[in-house]
Amino acid sequence: MKKILITGGAGFIGSHVVRRFVNKYPEYHIFNLDALTYAGNLENIKDIEDKSNYTFVKGDIVDEVFVNELFTTHNFDGVLHLAAESHVDRSIEDPLAFVKTNVIGTMNLLNAAKNQWKANFDGKRFYHISTDEVYGSLGTEGLFTETTPYDPNSPYSASKASSDHFVRAYGETYGLPYVLTNCSNNYGSYHFPEKLIPLFINNIINNKPLPVYGDGNYTRDWLFVEDHAIAIDLVFHEGRNHETYNIGGFNEWKNIDLVKLLCQIMDQKLEREPGTSQNLITYVKDRPGHDLRYAIDASKINKELGWKPSVTFEEGLEKTINWYLNNEEWLQNVTSGSYKDYYKKQYS
Repeated sequence: MKKILITGGAGFIGSHVVRRFVNKYPEYHIFNLDALTYAGNLENIKDIEDKSNYTFVKGDIVDEVFVNELFTTHNFDGVLHLAAESHVDRSIEDPLAFVKTNVIGTMNLLNAAKNQWKANFDGKRFYHISTDEVYGSLGTEGLFTETTPYDPNSPYSASKASSDHFVRAYGETYGLPYVLTNCSNNYGSYHFPEKLIPLFINNIINNKPLPVYGDGNYTRDWLFVEDHAIAIDLVFHEGRNHETYNIGGFNEWKNIDLVKLLCQIMDQKLEREPGTSQNLITYVKDRPGHDLRYAIDASKINKELGWKPSVTFEEGLEKTINWYLNNEEWLQNVTSGSYKDYYKKQYS
């Protein structure tokens, strides 16, 4: 039975990947390592916690001794590394936390994998999941490709860029078998409500302001999280060693247009007068270093592995809204305590 370590598996994207691997591959034993910080939530994976091929491990990838002991004990055959600090606003407030998790944490995993596998790399794979934000900001035209030069503009994207470079360096220097993907903005179920879509869904439900940065014309490419999990599955099993694949949704939306569509759908779902939710839109001071536009060219993963998004943005958004409306108890649980304090500080 192959032993696969998935880091950050109680988080948003990680929980979808863990669920997919546990259910699809009974011949694998999946170890889910998560520190259970504010965005990690065991409720995200409650449906698989009793599966015989699944083990949850609470721990922090920043702890070098712990990570080394974990690899020595279980001798993993593969690693899917998703654990990361990922919110740009938080990185502006506390950049060192992002260096610790995203850079030092990744280094600890790389060293543990290298030392454990150095006698024989056959059948081993280190998969590093990253972001399109490492490429910086696009103008009104063009797309990010796998060869786009890195140009990070926030502490978050700089920390992810650094970790990407270390993964590639370990491949070149030590022969570590790796694959790397850079994805666009994800959306879907189990998303902690500090990011735009779940935040605004929650605020509309509770008739709270919808804080839109600047003029709202920042453009993002949106990827349905379940489609991302499918892509991760394909890259882990069929991607070529030492290759990078960009994963995007082919769904570019200006923030303000997305918010207005979200308001429209929410008014219908909540049986409110049309325009009710849109009246909650509040323009707030822009954040420093705000990238104008991200857009992914995902043609490489499409041509090599046959992957493409399974839903349009409108279809995925409706599925997402339905999930949050049917899981308001989950929303209430994750929006209590320290998150409220952060929200008040960030958007007041």
